[in-house]
Amino acid sequence: MKALFDQTSFKCSKLVTHAYSTSFSLGIRLFSPTIRPEIYAIYGFVRFADEIVDTFHDQNQEALLNEFEEQYHQALERRFSMNPILNSFQKVVHEYEIYEYVEAFMKSMRADLDKSIYKSVKELKEYIYGSAEVVGLMCLKVFVNNDIEKFEHLKPAAIRLGSAFQKVNFIRDLKDDLNELGRSYFPELAGNQLTDAVKKCIIEDIEKDFEIAYKGLIQLPMESRLGVFVAYKYYYNLLKKIKASQPEVILENRIRISNPIKLYILTKAYIRLKFNII
Repeated sequence: MKALFDQTSFKCSKLVTHAYSTSFSLGIRLFSPTIRPEIYAIYGFVRFADEIVDTFHDQNQEALLNEFEEQYHQALERRFSMNPILNSFQKVVHEYEIYEYVEAFMKSMRADLDKSIYKSVKELKEYIYGSAEVVGLMCLKVFVNNDIEKFEHLKPAAIRLGSAFQKVNFIRDLKDDLNELGRSYFPELAGNQLTDAVKKCIIEDIEKDFEIAYKGLIQLPMESRLGVFVAYKYYYNLLKKIKASQPEVILENRIRISNPIKLYILTKAYIRLKFNII
């Protein structure tokens, strides 16, 4: 019956992914069925940790995060947890040996509890490494099926892709981060002023991340390439829309990609992959 519980745990992680992220869910659906459960498990874990620091402001968030992290370590030790999200995730952690990346991720989540202003590029880089880049590295371990040589070869590109995704999220969420959470991630945003010059500087930095990430993306195994490519195109189109928007629009609205455009991105990406032109 343990196998049944494990299967149910992975289904719970899948449910969490579908509930919280339509774009990420779409990307996972494009992966080979052989790797989908592991990616769902990774997303379920990071989503719940992120939810603690971003949502439950009427609770003792530090206590909740401490409890969640303690339960995670217990799950690792026991190789089992009655929390289905932790149960599915601990199996992935052990199988792909991603222990250090989980620790780095939790460090960044903890930073969200008591740090709201990032005044230097160094501080931002450290935060993004733990909050996003390591998540990409966890997924990469699954994509290459623990092949260390392939992992090391593709690692720099995976890091830059995670960085690009996170920075795009930061700039499109400026309104909520500044007004609701009191956070300012970009050191360039002195006084919370998004000028044309500041926007240009931030976007050029993200474009460099995307450029390097693409070179690794096209070398991913076929089981994961289409899903990652669609996510890449989605975020790249989101960045283009942000680039075309005035600073005051970005500060007042959350920039989105419409469902018809998402479908267009998916169709075009599929065709390009089908004819090997990516």
